[in-house]
Amino acid sequence: MISVIIPSYNEEENIFEAAQAVSAVLADREYELIFVDDGSTDGTWQKITEASADPHIRGLRFSRNFGKEPAIRAGLEAASGDAAVVMDCDLQHPPKVIPEMIEKWENGAKVVEGKKSARGSKGSSYSVFAAAFNSVMTRATGFDMSGASDFILLDREAVKAVLSYGESGSFFRALAQYVGFESEAVYYDVAERERGSGKWTFFKLLSYALKNIASFTSAPLLLGLASGAVVIVAAVVLFILKWCGADLGPFGAGVLALMLVGGLILISLGIIGYYLSRIYDEVKRRPKYIISADTKERK
Repeated sequence: MISVIIPSYNEEENIFEAAQAVSAVLADREYELIFVDDGSTDGTWQKITEASADPHIRGLRFSRNFGKEPAIRAGLEAASGDAAVVMDCDLQHPPKVIPEMIEKWENGAKVVEGKKSARGSKGSSYSVFAAAFNSVMTRATGFDMSGASDFILLDREAVKAVLSYGESGSFFRALAQYVGFESEAVYYDVAERERGSGKWTFFKLLSYALKNIASFTSAPLLLGLASGAVVIVAAVVLFILKWCGADLGPFGAGVLALMLVGGLILISLGIIGYYLSRIYDEVKRRPKYIISADTKERK
């Protein structure tokens, strides 16, 4: 059986369309669709409840908005299929690619990644931000994250491996590669969103990027060493300027040096503070999500 996990946040306009599109490509297989309502404030849950009249469809509802990563985890934990596919509810991950993913899985791949060959109508600023983030994550994880997305098929064995990581700040698309099973890739063009609006603002994307970078690398903590090197170089430059007769004023060199050192110290402390906050979140061991309703209980 194939399980398809669809995190949904304020997607009332897309629930039925997503259910129909995915069901159509899996009509000749045993399958289940698991919609995870991530604390939506519109009619998403009502639509999921109505769609769950189909015995292939199950809905889980969070008690509040916990985020996409917890929604993916909840879906994986609920999935009973031999393989699980994670995809977006807005159909920008085209369902027509799923049969190709299944074929690669049946040929032996434990992980099949959907990689973006084109980003659709996203703005240039978004593309630059996404490219920079993927470049950082490639260096942090040691895996090629260019074009990576959450559109991924996992074998049951790979699902168990991903779920074995207990951290609250998990990053699904990186963990899918990090578990180390044999993987293949399929390429797709991001479809245009036909209904509703995107939920990611710049600040949400930035917060998401920082959390995921911190979860996979401690490299930013080395900024203290880099700061020391910069200060030494700056001191040498100021000494050379003074030696060459440059007029820095009676306090010019000292003020510049203090500003430079102070700024770098504050930056280093900010990075350390951020990592401490992430550690604090982990050691509290709070539930990653809370399910307030499950349509399976009604069937």
